[in-house]
Amino acid sequence: MEIILKEDIIGLGYKNEIVKVKNGYGRNYLIPTGKGVIASPSARKQLAENLKQQAAKLAALKAEAEKKAAQLDGVEVVIEAKVSATGVTYGSVNAAAVVEELAKRGIEIDRKIVTMHDMKKVGTSEATVHFHREVEVKIPVTVVAENQPEPAAEEAPAEQPAEAPAAEEAPAAEEETSAAE
Repeated sequence: MEIILKEDIIGLGYKNEIVKVKNGYGRNYLIPTGKGVIASPSARKQLAENLKQQAAKLAALKAEAEKKAAQLDGVEVVIEAKVSATGVTYGSVNAAAVVEELAKRGIEIDRKIVTMHDMKKVGTSEATVHFHREVEVKIPVTVVAENQPEPAAEEAPAEQPAEAPAAEEAPAAEEETSAAE
């Protein structure tokens, strides 16, 4: 069954695109929810006419999508997650976590336009942001352990300067006792 989509559906197609779907999916979901209509010859003619009239508007939407994509150029997302001793995360890092991390940086993106495989281990992956049918940005995502043993290595140098002043105080204390005698 061929359907003309009335809105973007990630994984299926974009608005005003003709897609081939299984009969049940079209009849039971897309058409009743208003997300698509049957691609009859009259609907195809109407779609062609609408696309001619909206060509300038679509070009403006694409330009806006390219501006948003330029904001994400060179952005890398690092997410801290609670991790077990074997490197497996408690829960998973998904698109919602990526959107939340970008929001902390002041970049607002709708969660629905971001796709990625859920990450259940420490490592790197890639999230794809679909701004427009022709404008997609891939963002590298790195998951690091929140409770890494590295802070213990950082504490040791912090203790050494603390010991040095104590060593300086000890000779001063000996000088005071010598002066008292």
